[in-house]
Amino acid sequence: MKLHLLLIGNKFIYNTSLKEYIIRQIEQKTDFIDSITFFKEGDNSLFLYLEKELHSANKYIIVTTKQHFSTIGKLICTVTSDNQILKEDMLIPSNSSIFEKGSYLLKYKDSITNVLHVDEMENFPQILLSFEDSKATLHLFEEDRESAVAMLTPIAQMYDVKLDIVNLIDGWLRVDIRSKKYGNISQFITSSKQLLPKKIIAASNIVSYIIDKLSTFNKKIAFAESCTGGLLTYYFTKNNGASKILEGSLVTYSNTLKENWLGVNSATLERHGAVSSEVVFEMSDGAMNVSSSDYSISISGIAGEGGGTEHKPVGTIFVGVRSKGAHKEVRLSLNGDRNYIQHQSVLFAIKMLLLMDKEMFF
Repeated sequence: MKLHLLLIGNKFIYNTSLKEYIIRQIEQKTDFIDSITFFKEGDNSLFLYLEKELHSANKYIIVTTKQHFSTIGKLICTVTSDNQILKEDMLIPSNSSIFEKGSYLLKYKDSITNVLHVDEMENFPQILLSFEDSKATLHLFEEDRESAVAMLTPIAQMYDVKLDIVNLIDGWLRVDIRSKKYGNISQFITSSKQLLPKKIIAASNIVSYIIDKLSTFNKKIAFAESCTGGLLTYYFTKNNGASKILEGSLVTYSNTLKENWLGVNSATLERHGAVSSEVVFEMSDGAMNVSSSDYSISISGIAGEGGGTEHKPVGTIFVGVRSKGAHKEVRLSLNGDRNYIQHQSVLFAIKMLLLMDKEMFF
């Protein structure tokens, strides 16, 4: 059954952080939402939509505000020839099979619908829909998609699983695995790792995986960012456990702060420019020195329009990664708008960290 999310209320359209919070909460229960549909308050097409969809064999999560919760219930009752009753201080359809505070589950014909209410600055109600635990995610490095499909498809057929392989950046593939009727995901993962040792990590959230690994080995990391403006740091701090492994981050846009905070040599900046392999080398060195961390990552580049030159056009990014025993710097030529270039830069930095210490991470 496909999962469809309906967000009913103006605030879910215009309050971006609230909308993203709702989607995150749902994706923690299921990794894929087939469609997301928005309705403004008072949209007359909502009734026709519900009348059609609730006769389909699908799963629905309907999120609305507390103010409109009973109104949505009334519309659903009209579609399902039901009436509302008072339960847990909520007006809900009498045929609701399960209900908790701010949430109820309704089965109608072949559809299953979970209706919830949430407003800004509130905890998300309990999701009552159940999802089968028949999926997993692999991250495959240093292979192209064509080669990955050729190598993994026979194994997937052997263990009756379905694969979705997408390219995140060059040299980093995400492989989503779903079990078929007699599928064996764990055996598929084991066989894939045997075929591609030191290239596969099984984890739905790669940054949480890094945090767990660094924490297990009592390792620390620090960052020095310029054009990404703290985005790399956010990739880590939005996950639980980051405080165990992250020493800190310095966002140094100006050359003055690169010198004063990170100890980048003024002669290096003058000779090579802030966007250079030499500068990210010294930035990662400085971040490690001021933090006494075990690893450091530095990023400097030109992400937005207006800052490029003939020799260093927009999308020119330098990333430096350092451990206590090694370091590596790369030059990237990325395409896209400012935000996409920033996100690509962070993904390349994370990939470089993983490949810097294969013994620990793989």
